[in-house]
Amino acid sequence: IAVYKPRGVLSDLGNPTTTTEHPAVRDLVPLPGHLFPVGRLDLSSEGLILLTDDGALAHRLTHPRYAHEKEYHVLVEGHLPAETLDRWRTGVFLDGRRTAPADVSVLSVERNHTWLRVVLREGRKRQIRRVAAMLGHPVRRLIRVRIATLELGTLKPGQYRHLTDAEVAALQSPPTGHPSPKHSRHARSRKERKRGRNRKRSRKQR
Repeated sequence: IAVYKPRGVLSDLGNPTTTTEHPAVRDLVPLPGHLFPVGRLDLSSEGLILLTDDGALAHRLTHPRYAHEKEYHVLVEGHLPAETLDRWRTGVFLDGRRTAPADVSVLSVERNHTWLRVVLREGRKRQIRRVAAMLGHPVRRLIRVRIATLELGTLKPGQYRHLTDAEVAALQSPPTGHPSPKHSRHARSRKERKRGRNRKRSRKQR
């Protein structure tokens, strides 16, 4: 299920043992079944959240090994010079580690703000907000518009829709340029067996 999470809605399932004034994203989808959110969006952010009951799919979309893209439209304060955009693209240090390279481009420029398109292949906590603040351009609005191949499309805040079979199949496929773990393991096994045979031949020749 694709959901447009509005601002002020929790992206987790909520905790029935605690009281909160904020609804959870699961409350937006009045359907039976054990649906849980894939990934997170902080309370002040909005946009695409995927609800599923498929643990394997959730793992594929969130594990760093697969490096799935997530695309955001971000409204920041001020106008970003080229050198600031380059710093964001090449990575900055957060918590002692450099962020992975990101695709950052300008969508439009307003009087005192700039809309950016930001594509990440990693997901640290509040990463976009922290990087933007570090570069001197705090975030005023953040909308996730894509997870891997799944797009927000025409959904409005609070709306949801079922994925098509084609969309599910696309999400289950490895990202372009990233072989599936099964294929990678088999490839490594073949290489290791070949190296072992070569070592045996070398010892016999001696």
